[in-house]
Amino acid sequence: MADVLDLREKTPEARDAWLAVMWDGYREALLTAGNSPEEADQNIAGNRAALFSDGEPVAGQFFLDVLDGEAIVGSLWLARRGDETSTVWWVYDVEIEQAHRGRGLGRGAMEAAEVFVKARGATRLGLNVFGPNTVARHLYESMAYKTMSVQMYKDFD
Repeated sequence: MADVLDLREKTPEARDAWLAVMWDGYREALLTAGNSPEEADQNIAGNRAALFSDGEPVAGQFFLDVLDGEAIVGSLWLARRGDETSTVWWVYDVEIEQAHRGRGLGRGAMEAAEVFVKARGATRLGLNVFGPNTVARHLYESMAYKTMSVQMYKDFD
């Protein structure tokens, strides 16, 4: 792993191709976390309506390639929460490609995200992690991210 991972803005074409795959993965994560297919679809529709206008991202969002040297090893979606004066930022998605996992690049991507948002005046970086994603939860906890809320459910068959 490189000492410091770099971030580079995705081209609009790469962003759109990545988003198509990301939405499918997000839907699957919602289903795995206990949402019904209808709930998952409503969640995605709500996020798309809030974060995109006429298919284009609203201002304040950054779709980034995560680079280890010159190699693209993952993707990162960061955005301000609120208007352009907000100092609160959000990680909408971070993913290291399967072939590059297990090398500490997830931590490196999050460290690069922190540098990125701090350089833009951030005072907080938040994220959501689904309960079944124990690897990510452990990573964020080890990086001093605090739990804000926990949703739980129990199915009755």
